[in-house]
Amino acid sequence: MSDTSPDVFPAPGPSVGPEAVRPGAVRSDAVRPDAVRPVDVDGVGAVTYGTIAWALALVACLVFRTPLADAGRGWWLWVCVTGALLGLAGLAYVRRRAAAYRRQAAAGS
Repeated sequence: MSDTSPDVFPAPGPSVGPEAVRPGAVRSDAVRPDAVRPVDVDGVGAVTYGTIAWALALVACLVFRTPLADAGRGWWLWVCVTGALLGLAGLAYVRRRAAAYRRQAAAGS
């Protein structure tokens, strides 16, 4: 490495002295867990996108059904069918759970 290239890995902090970070210690400038909000609390978005991905994969497998069967990969179609159907079942579940969360929040307020 030449003297003009930036360091790929910065030098570690001090291991002794007042600036040393001890195991379990929290830095004063660290992000507190209560300051970080969850992205998707009820999971509806994640399950929706996953189900859409399985459905798109199913369409692709239907388009390429013959080449997949010739290559011995015809079972991929059934994996996509299973993924899409389980995704639909999961979507029904998480939507019902999200509604229950909303009802509980409304009752508690």
